[in-house]
Amino acid sequence: MWKDYSKSYIKNNRAASSSIMAAALIATLFLSLLCCLFFNFWVYEVEQIKLEEGDWQARITGNLNENDLSVIGQFANVENAVINEALSDEETVIDLYFQNIRTIYEDMPQIITKLGLEESAAEYHSLLLSRYFINDPQDETPPLLLPFYAAIFVAVFISLILIIRNSFEISMNARIHQFGIFASIGATPKQIRTCLLQEAAVLCFIPILLGSVFGIGISYTVIELVNLFAADVAGRHPAVFQYHPVVFLVTFLSASLTVLFSAWIPARKLSKITPLEAIHNLGNFQLKRRKHSRVLSWMFGIEGELAGNALKARKRQLRISTISLLLSFLGFTIMLCFFTLSQISTRYTYFERYQDVWDVMVTVKNTELAAFDQTNEVKKLLGVQNSILYQKAEETSQMTADWQSEELMVLGGIETIAGDDIVKEGEYYRIKSPIIIMDDESFLEYASQIGAVPSLEGTIVLNRIWDNVNSNFRNKQYIPFVKEDRETISFYTTEQTLIDVPILTYTQETPVLREEYDNYTLVQFMPLSMWENLSKQMNGEETNMYIRILAQDRSNLTELSRIETEVSQVLEQNYNIESENRIQEKRSNDEMIQGSQIILGSFCGLLAVIGIANVFSNTLGFLRQRKREFAQYLSIGFTPANMKKMFFIEAFVIAGRPIFITLPLTVVIVMLMISASYLDPMVFWREAPIFPIFLFALVIIGFVSLAYYIGGKQILECDLNEVLKNDAVI
Repeated sequence: MWKDYSKSYIKNNRAASSSIMAAALIATLFLSLLCCLFFNFWVYEVEQIKLEEGDWQARITGNLNENDLSVIGQFANVENAVINEALSDEETVIDLYFQNIRTIYEDMPQIITKLGLEESAAEYHSLLLSRYFINDPQDETPPLLLPFYAAIFVAVFISLILIIRNSFEISMNARIHQFGIFASIGATPKQIRTCLLQEAAVLCFIPILLGSVFGIGISYTVIELVNLFAADVAGRHPAVFQYHPVVFLVTFLSASLTVLFSAWIPARKLSKITPLEAIHNLGNFQLKRRKHSRVLSWMFGIEGELAGNALKARKRQLRISTISLLLSFLGFTIMLCFFTLSQISTRYTYFERYQDVWDVMVTVKNTELAAFDQTNEVKKLLGVQNSILYQKAEETSQMTADWQSEELMVLGGIETIAGDDIVKEGEYYRIKSPIIIMDDESFLEYASQIGAVPSLEGTIVLNRIWDNVNSNFRNKQYIPFVKEDRETISFYTTEQTLIDVPILTYTQETPVLREEYDNYTLVQFMPLSMWENLSKQMNGEETNMYIRILAQDRSNLTELSRIETEVSQVLEQNYNIESENRIQEKRSNDEMIQGSQIILGSFCGLLAVIGIANVFSNTLGFLRQRKREFAQYLSIGFTPANMKKMFFIEAFVIAGRPIFITLPLTVVIVMLMISASYLDPMVFWREAPIFPIFLFALVIIGFVSLAYYIGGKQILECDLNEVLKNDAVI
C-alpha cells in the first residue's frame, strides 16, 4: 500500500519532487567537489614536499657502516635504508623508508637503541609525515591540518542537511492533512516515517550519483584552471587530477547520510502530530495577522502588506535562501573589491615602483659572488644594456648618540623613531647595517652616478631613515640618518669586536636594483674587492647571489624571454639558478589573481545556487497552500493583476534584501581597507568592479524572478475556485 502511495504521490506532485531532487543534486555536487579538491590538494602538497625536500621518512646520522645498514634492514617494518651520499661527509646519513609509516615514532627509537646511538641521531621528516596525519606523540602543538579539514567537512555537512531538510519539510508539510487521514485509519508513526524515508531514497538515489559525477567533473575543471593560471609561477610543478575509489565512497556515504538526516528530521516531526491536528491541518501555512509590513505597505499599498505578511509566514523556510544569497553576494563583492585593492597596491608598490630598475632577475643559488666566474659572459649577452651582479650580507654596526642627524634628533632620536628595531648598549647603539656587495665594475659605475670619486677603497652609506611621524608607509618620506662627518663606520665581527671600514661617500640615492631596504637600517654598498678582504672577519654573506639585467628593448616580452633563456643556458651547466622577467612576472601575477577570482567566484556562485534552489523549492513546494491563499484573495475581489503585483513584491524583497544589505556593508569595509592601506579613495573607485557586481546581482534577481514567474503562472492558470473545494488525498 505504502509503496503504491509513494509512487502515486511522486508521479502527481512533480514540482515538489523536483525541488527535493534538485536540492539533493546540489548538495551532493558540493560534497563531491569538496572531497575531490581536498584530495587533490593533499596529493599535490605531498608531491611538492617530496620534490623540494625528498621522499625520505626518517634519517639517522652518525658513524655508521655497512654492518649498521644490515642491522637496520633486519627490522620488519623497514622497507628500505639508503645511504645519502650528498649529505654524508664526516658522518654517514642514512635515509629510511617504512612499510607502515604510522608506527615510525615507535620503530625509530628501537632502531637507534639497537645501533647504540643517541636519541639526537634520529631525524623525522615531520612535514611529510604530518601530511599523512602522523604526528609526534610528544609534540604538544601538532599540526592542525586534519582537525581543520574535519571542521570544514562537518560544517558543510550540517549546512547541506539544513538545505535539503527545508525541501523535504515543504513537501511533507503540504501533506499533513493526508497523513492525518492515514493515521486516523490505523497508520502508525513508524509506518509514516518509513514511507517518507522510502520516498526520499527513491527521489535522491539518482541525484546523488549524478551529483558525485558532476562534482568530479567540476573539480577536474578547477585543477586545470589552476594549472592554466599558475603555469608560469616559478618553482611550481603542474597538478595532475587524481581520484580514488575511497573519495567516491566518502562522497556517496556523506550524501546518503545527508539525505537521510534531512528527510528524517521533518518526517519525525510529522509523525508526532496527532490525527486530529493533522486533519484540521493546524500545521498548515498561516499568515501572520498581527504583524504589519509598514515599509512594503507604504511603498506598494495593500499588495505590499499582504506580500510582507506571506514572507513573514514563510520566514523560517526562506532562512536558508536569505543566508545563502546574502553570503554569496557579500562574499562576491568583498572578494572583487579586495582583489582590486590588492592589484592596485601591488602595481604601485612593486610593478610600477620597480619597472625601471629590472627586466630580468637571476638568482644563482648557493654561490658566492667571489666564486662566480662567468661575469663577463653575462654582461656581454646580446640585447643586454646593463647588468649588476650582487650579493647581500646581514651585518651590524655601532653608532654613538652624537652621530645621529639633526633632523632625526628633532623627531626624538633613533629610539623614538625605530623603537624595538635598535638595541642600546650603554652609550652605543647596535644598528642593522645590511651590505649590498656589488661587482667592482657596477660599484664604480654607481659611484660615478651619485657624484662620488670612483674608488674601490670604501663603502657608500645609504644615509636615510623613514620619517614615520610625518608620513605613512604608502608615501614614505626620508630624512638623513647620520651626520655626514665620519670617515669610517664600525662593524661588529664574528668575535663581537669592532672593525673600522672607510666611508667613500654618503647618499640618499640607491643603485638600480630591485631591492626593498628596511626602514631603520644603515644600508651599505660595497665593492666585491673590499668585501673579499673583510669577509673572513664578518658574519658572512647570504648563500645566494643575484644578477639584475636591463634590456635594450624593455617593452618586448619576446626579447626579455630570449635574454632570460640565454642567461639560463649560459649558467645552468655550472649553477643552480632561478630566473624571471618583468613582463612575464606581471602577466603571471594578473593570471594568478584572475584564476583566484574565478575559483572563489565559483564558490560564491555555488552559494547563490543553493539560495536560488531554496527559493525554487519554496515557490514550487508551497503551491497547494498558495493556491488556497490566492483563492481566498480572489473571493474578496482581488484581480490577477493584484496577484501578479504580490509576486513581484515578494521576488523584489527576496532578491533585493541581500543586495541592499551587502552594498552599504561593502562600502564600509572597502573604506576601512582603503584607509588601512593609505590609498587615495578615488584611485579605487575609478577601478571598482562595478560591472561584475551588477551582473552578479542581475543573475540573482533574474533567477528569483524566474522562480516566482513559474510558480505564479501555475497558480494563475488553475481554477482557484475549485481549490477551496479540493480535499483529495493525492
